[in-house]
Amino acid sequence: MAVRQTGGVGVIDWALRDRRTGRIVVAQWPNTALIVWIAASVVIALSDPDGAWGLVLRVVATVALSWWAVDEVVRGANPWRRALGVVVFASLVVSLLR
Repeated sequence: MAVRQTGGVGVIDWALRDRRTGRIVVAQWPNTALIVWIAASVVIALSDPDGAWGLVLRVVATVALSWWAVDEVVRGANPWRRALGVVVFASLVVSLLR
């Protein structure tokens, strides 16, 4: 007979457990889209570029982070990762609409 967990432990397990491997996944090594976003963001922060170069870097960073967020929503390893993708993508949309 299977014992069903109740309370916070079961919810945390459900939210963080990778459905393919069974392992708990909170964060992973960045994939290509996230590495591009990190690199572009670092260049922007360190050089504060103006003009076309700054615009290109900001577009690259935004597209890369958007790609990552949508990928997490579609292919995230667990509900936590999918929710993180939704929050990041919604934040990007709100910041672009301002």
